[in-house]
Amino acid sequence: MDISTQTTDAPPPLPQPGIAEQKRNARGATRAGDRVFLGLSRGSGVLLLVIMAAIAVFLTYRAALAISRDHGNFLTTFEWNTNVIPPTFGVAVLAFGTIVSSIIAMAIAVPIAVAIALFITHYAPRRMAGPVAYVIDLLAAVPSIVYGLWGALVLVPHMTGLFGWLDEFFGWTGIFSWDGGAPRSMLTVGILLAIMILPVITNVSREVFRQVPQMHEEAALALGATRWEVVRMAVLPFGRSGVISASMLGLGRALGETMAVATVLSPDFDIHASLLNPGGGTFAQNIASKFSEATADGRDALIASGLVLFVITLLVNGAARIIIQRRAEYSGANA
Repeated sequence: MDISTQTTDAPPPLPQPGIAEQKRNARGATRAGDRVFLGLSRGSGVLLLVIMAAIAVFLTYRAALAISRDHGNFLTTFEWNTNVIPPTFGVAVLAFGTIVSSIIAMAIAVPIAVAIALFITHYAPRRMAGPVAYVIDLLAAVPSIVYGLWGALVLVPHMTGLFGWLDEFFGWTGIFSWDGGAPRSMLTVGILLAIMILPVITNVSREVFRQVPQMHEEAALALGATRWEVVRMAVLPFGRSGVISASMLGLGRALGETMAVATVLSPDFDIHASLLNPGGGTFAQNIASKFSEATADGRDALIASGLVLFVITLLVNGAARIIIQRRAEYSGANA
């Protein structure tokens, strides 16, 4: 047989799925295990939405009942007296105290947490980084009531020196003026909240900084950058979105913290210009301290204040999500 006359038959092409079959594969899984997993995943997502909707409906309904019986303005009244007829209450003081204490906590905790995370991941020797990270993890496991007891028995008595120094040098601003009362004020609450949210922000930021591509850091070092320049040009831009997410997690805890604030703060229903004088209140602290003795109208009023806190939390998380989406394309995460 002449070899030159032989022809090599190519293997027949594999049958390609039709358009209808491709659409069916794109819409759902084809195996039983995949279908079960897909159903469980969808069911979990739908269940979460149902729970959130149920919470929103419950809070809105009970809040509408309370506001309809309120003799004052729910948003501007500086009073909380729900045991009289007609009841008079408002959330102005609670909203102010919640936002101010959370801002103080974030202003203190975020820079320290980011610095600790950078130290653990890029500066500390390995033998030191492990124990430091372990201690930070332990702080996250401490119950809030323990923080509250420590704040009332240890932190508050030792704040008089700081308050006196702030009053001496910055009292002219009015924000740091102090009349010598007990330091159970918004600044003390903000410092305690900063200590509580510090491990949350640190742990998340640490894991984000560990995900920085090694090639980015090596390229910066090859160009002659110092260690701080590597952090500034490669690490921080890459981890910016993660740090924002970590900060929002910490802010969520600061907004909803209850027992620690109730243990440390001396509440009243007045807005003080100074952060050092005792007084003020937060949503969570007010609910925890008044719920057990509240009447039916009082409980509806507390639920109405919980609705405001719920809305504030949603707005904060929504704003954080928008910021993260806008910065994601510049963070280097997709490089």
